Amino acid sequence: MAGRGSEGAPHGQPGGRTAELRERVGEFVRDRVIPYEPVLDAGGPDAVAALSALQGRAKQEGLWALPLPAHLGGRGLTFGEYAELAEAEGASDHGPAALGSAPLLDVSMLARHAQSGVRDRYLRRLVTGETRTCYAMTEPEVPGTDPFMTGTRAVRQPDGRWAVTGRKWFTSGAAGADLVTVLARTDGQTGDREGLSLLLVPTDSPGFRVVREHPVLGATGQWEIEFDQVGVPADHLVGARGQALAIAGERLQRGRTLRCLRWLGQAQRAFDLMCERAVARGGSRGPLAVHQLVQQQVFDALLALRTTRPLVHEAVALIDAGKDAHIEVGLAKVAAARMLQQVTDAAIQVHGAAGLGPDTALPALFRTGRAARILDGPDELHITAVARRVLRGYGGPSPTRP
Repeated sequence: MAGRGSEGAPHGQPGGRTAELRERVGEFVRDRVIPYEPVLDAGGPDAVAALSALQGRAKQEGLWALPLPAHLGGRGLTFGEYAELAEAEGASDHGPAALGSAPLLDVSMLARHAQSGVRDRYLRRLVTGETRTCYAMTEPEVPGTDPFMTGTRAVRQPDGRWAVTGRKWFTSGAAGADLVTVLARTDGQTGDREGLSLLLVPTDSPGFRVVREHPVLGATGQWEIEFDQVGVPADHLVGARGQALAIAGERLQRGRTLRCLRWLGQAQRAFDLMCERAVARGGSRGPLAVHQLVQQQVFDALLALRTTRPLVHEAVALIDAGKDAHIEVGLAKVAAARMLQQVTDAAIQVHGAAGLGPDTALPALFRTGRAARILDGPDELHITAVARRVLRGYGGPSPTRP
């Protein structure tokens, strides 16, 4: 969402329905979602009621499920079209849920890889918001960058069902989810490069348990969950047996790029707050905006925004065209995470003590920026993966990880 000056606004101008939708989405997030952030952040029954009301309003205004398939009740925007408004939607962490685009990755994954009965049973309900999903991949004491060490196991039973046993953590939205897609070992031993599968587990199944909430730097929304011989129907295997990493890799490229777009929206929000503060905050020597060190903060933040945005949209274009985007997604992810932390840090500095308290969104935005450098793969993972791929083009060794 651009501020009054719009100096950090997106460099390109989308055309047609996308331009009009981006404006409407920006207004919805600014005027309806952001005022409810304290309630939504706190969780509990009040948050559930507030989110439900926002979702109802989004449906009334024709803004619901914009990137989800039209035949299932969405608006059917392509990934590239949705990218043009994802920044505005993502200016608040609650924007995607309020506007119905939060299940995009799950809907896309199940539409491509789930069996027909599962698609028929769940997809439309996911798009309408009646059913909620989460995705469980990482585990306690297991490096998140090394999925081959996954300890959760799924054992095929004589009747064809699967029995899943294990524990996952940092699972977003698990406490309120109806379904969880879980990465589990179906064949081989821990550390083997083959034998990992994805299963769609109903959370009302006996043996499924939410262990605890797992706050990230104090923020709610992440959970630790446990599977104790949880029975899963045979047709709830997502994709082919042993092919989890190929599906997860496809999902991760889109997911990381979506996060980057939303981080751009949040950084734009922090930038706007900083500029507004610099102009409005006066002192004995005039407003903060006349001080060169404040101007330096504005310049550096704007430079970070302007140089990161093209990287992210380059990744979007390749994904939308069905082309390999490993290098571009890796570059975008590291750049966007660093950029969000840099811009929000500058905004806090310009606000002074006010930037540390509860009267602005800056503490929450900074927390997101710091967590961004670890979640969805730490910076170090993307740096080494991109470098190996680049060096391979010069005759270097092949990457040791997909």
